[in-house]
Amino acid sequence: MLKDYGYIEDGKLGKPYDIRLLKRLLRYAKPYRSAVVLALFFSLVITAADLAMPYFSKIAIDRFITPSWYKITVGAESAQLIDKLKPLLLMEKNGRFFVISNSDLRKIDPRDLHKYKKSHVIGEKRFYLISKDTDITRVPGHVKESIELMADGSRLMPLAQLNTLSSTLVATIRRGDLRGLGMVGAVLFCLIIVSFTFGYFEYYLLEYTGQHIMRDIRTSLFRNIQAQSVAFFNKHPVGRLVTRVTNDVENLNEMFKSVAITLFKDFFVLTGILGVLFYMNWPLALVCVILVPIISFFTFFFSSLAREAFRELRAKVAKINAFLSERISGMAIIQLFAAERAQQEDFMRINHENFLAGMKQIRVFAVFMPLMELLSSFGVALILWYGGSKVIQDRMTLGALVAFISYIQMFFKPIRDISEKYNIMQSAMASTERIFQFMDYREIMPQPRNPAKPQVINGHLLANDLCFSYKRGDQVLRHISLEIKPGQTVGIVGPTGSGKTTLANLLLRMYDPDEGFVYMDGVDLRDWPPGLLRKHLAPVMQDVFIFSGTLRDNITLGRKDISPQDLERALRIANLQDFLNRLPGGLDHPVGERGSNLSSGQRQLVSFARALLGNPTILILDEATSNVDPETEDLIRNAVSKIITNQTTLIIAHRLSTVRNADQILVLHRGRIIERGTHHELLALQGAYYRLNKLQENF
Repeated sequence: MLKDYGYIEDGKLGKPYDIRLLKRLLRYAKPYRSAVVLALFFSLVITAADLAMPYFSKIAIDRFITPSWYKITVGAESAQLIDKLKPLLLMEKNGRFFVISNSDLRKIDPRDLHKYKKSHVIGEKRFYLISKDTDITRVPGHVKESIELMADGSRLMPLAQLNTLSSTLVATIRRGDLRGLGMVGAVLFCLIIVSFTFGYFEYYLLEYTGQHIMRDIRTSLFRNIQAQSVAFFNKHPVGRLVTRVTNDVENLNEMFKSVAITLFKDFFVLTGILGVLFYMNWPLALVCVILVPIISFFTFFFSSLAREAFRELRAKVAKINAFLSERISGMAIIQLFAAERAQQEDFMRINHENFLAGMKQIRVFAVFMPLMELLSSFGVALILWYGGSKVIQDRMTLGALVAFISYIQMFFKPIRDISEKYNIMQSAMASTERIFQFMDYREIMPQPRNPAKPQVINGHLLANDLCFSYKRGDQVLRHISLEIKPGQTVGIVGPTGSGKTTLANLLLRMYDPDEGFVYMDGVDLRDWPPGLLRKHLAPVMQDVFIFSGTLRDNITLGRKDISPQDLERALRIANLQDFLNRLPGGLDHPVGERGSNLSSGQRQLVSFARALLGNPTILILDEATSNVDPETEDLIRNAVSKIITNQTTLIIAHRLSTVRNADQILVLHRGRIIERGTHHELLALQGAYYRLNKLQENF
């Protein structure tokens, strides 16, 4: 028993980007470019809404929660400053001074601000500006004395005096701030609604595009697989093909969901945040940017470690899947031979290997994720220290500091996610590479350049000097020549491995011969249109494949051109009517996977009806009665006897009784025809056929 449990999938991970593969992948996205462009527009709107939220929080804090104003004295030293900032200033009623808000104060160059404060052009004392329509009659007299009237009717109160008033009176005075907070809250709520609404449509459009691309890729893959020759399926196990169509395509879907959907948004967010940070306070923004190279270094360093851990874990998971698939399929054998303990030990071993691989990946992320959180927290702490000092020095507002912290947290999130997205991209690009490798396979049976169009098809088969090998240098058939005339029945017998089924496959053009030719009605099989050839050649194989579905589906194989009369005729000739009459649903009776609820004989009769459905000119029976009971064998023989008078029939058999009445019998041995003739002629030769007959009679 193989200890790799049949697992053949490599652990190769692709580059996180490959221009050539991306270009091919984009061809599948091209039909849906309108949806992608619209989704990008929605992403821009969402980004704008997300970026606006911290800024409106800044406005709420600076204008409505902690508003303050500073006096600018009128004089020669302040003339230039007043002239420059006049649109931002409010003048005292008598023109003795101007006031400027704390948030607008930051628009003065820090060096000039320090100079103006040192020379007392800008005062250190903070004031609160009361709107002109606010009732201040309840304000105590000693506080009123400190209030100064402004030119626009508003009033200026020392902030220290405001803090001495009762909470009720403060609420009355600051009613405008409360209204402002309500407006900011309403704006934030609207931004949240916009972000949610556009986020829904963005996600839907990108998911819609991704699912359509996956559908188109699966369709292309399946179409490509169906077009391959039988030799292709000999080289590529079913598990690998299924993995291409399911797992690898699903990896691409994961990339669309987890990477593509957020990639552009992250780019817009990072770009937007940097722009806002530098606009708000470029020195503090530089402090934040210093951390980016450090985080990038650790991100890509741990990505390389995670890549190896991910590769190993994926290989172990695949080995477990292969083990379980094989053991569950063969559970009856395991139980019959009491091998449960040995199989349990094998499973525990590979399960432990999977556990160790999983722990290796966990250890990598157990260091990486806290490290990213640590760096992010360090960035916030750095901003609190540096930005807080600026707030204390009145060189930055509290609202700006809060907004900065919010932006930094938003900034580090996509950077922290880079490692995970990097691994998803690697896996997806590896899957993309394998998918396109399969699409590039061209083991397709050569199509005729000038397809023949025979006017009359009689079923005359002629093989001339056929040689064939599955592997170079190991010939299976050697210089085979035979002729089957229209309506003739020819039997082929011989020991196992003599080349009987291979010869049938060549006559069916499942393979092309290495040397020699096969003609049907005087036309080389390679010049026949494949569809026309398949219509006139039909096999009944030893190993019958039954699909899950209904009996009707298995007989018609979904072909729409089958008439009820043709179906009735095939069922009648194949002697399936009695069997169908006993079933509750008749032709629509459900069939389990691989025909698990049918006997071997019933499966063979279904296969026989399938072959007869198109009324083929040539019928090839390959060991059609080898695995059936005597009753079913008699039914098949009876069916064959009904059609051999009108159809050319080739019968491959181990049981000589099956070919006893054939017009000609060929005896194969090691890929060569060593005897040919009728049953009686071959017995008279007392050669290989005679010995086979004696062995079967004695047995």
